[in-house]
Amino acid sequence: MHMSSSFRLAASAAALLVLAGCASSNRRAPVEDRAKPAPVTGVSSASGQAPAKVLPGAENAGKPGYYTVKPGDTLIRIALEAGKTWRDVAAWNGLDNPNLIEVGQVLRVAPPVGETTASGVSTKPVTSPKIEARGLDNKAPAGKATTTVTATPATVTASASGGASSGAASGAASGATPAPPSATPPAASTSEAKDVDEPNWGWPASGPVIGGFEEGKHKGLTFSGKAGDPVQASADGRVVYAGSGLRGYGNLVILKHSSDFLTAYAHNQTLLVKEDQVVRKGQKIAEMGSTDADRVQLHFEIRKGGKPVDPARQLPSR
Repeated sequence: MHMSSSFRLAASAAALLVLAGCASSNRRAPVEDRAKPAPVTGVSSASGQAPAKVLPGAENAGKPGYYTVKPGDTLIRIALEAGKTWRDVAAWNGLDNPNLIEVGQVLRVAPPVGETTASGVSTKPVTSPKIEARGLDNKAPAGKATTTVTATPATVTASASGGASSGAASGAASGATPAPPSATPPAASTSEAKDVDEPNWGWPASGPVIGGFEEGKHKGLTFSGKAGDPVQASADGRVVYAGSGLRGYGNLVILKHSSDFLTAYAHNQTLLVKEDQVVRKGQKIAEMGSTDADRVQLHFEIRKGGKPVDPARQLPSR
């Protein structure tokens, strides 16, 4: 009798343990916990990586008039290579701090046609010499009428073509109907406008040339001299950069002469001009030095539309 009661008590205890185990199992794994979504951490669940940063101007990559920033670029270098001023490039891209650009960022390096740049040079096609006449200093300089970049359209046409009658003759030769004598002279053609746009160059230094232009290798001429020798503006223009922010050029002056042409004067020991200053051909703008160079020298470039051209082909005979 005693053993039968003990057996029944043991069986009841075992049944209670089984029921308790089932209840405990249900509490540990409720259905709603298994369906709970994973917490959002800012990392893409598909790739396991943070979403790629979209840099300013990315939608314009590869389009004409835009440039994608590469490692080592500065705004000054980008502007020089584009034939523009760094102030204009900064303004076109809304850059509050021109020193803050990112690799992969796409910058506008050419304004819409007809827009006036921050430096005051119109960006209309070079077919209206009068627009270019006001681009440098907003006033006509004193001197000869042969300073074609500041002449009126009529004077420019006569100068570029050798006279009004010569211009009419060239128009007839090209198949165009000549205007009657009393009519306003026709606007200069594109080729004539380019000739008008090019300054009357002068030598920037008196020392001998010790390094020549090489396409893709050496972007200008190298002049030797003594520390302190004068460096002169090669043509009338406006200072668009004066400083040492372009690696490899040392103390540098960049002049803008027209919508197409820039000149650069590198390695100076002293700069004698400041940005936005108007200078005249032959004016002393710096003193020769050896900044960012292994000897005293002047590195001189002429750039047309941002592309270096051989100064030896542009400068007059000595």
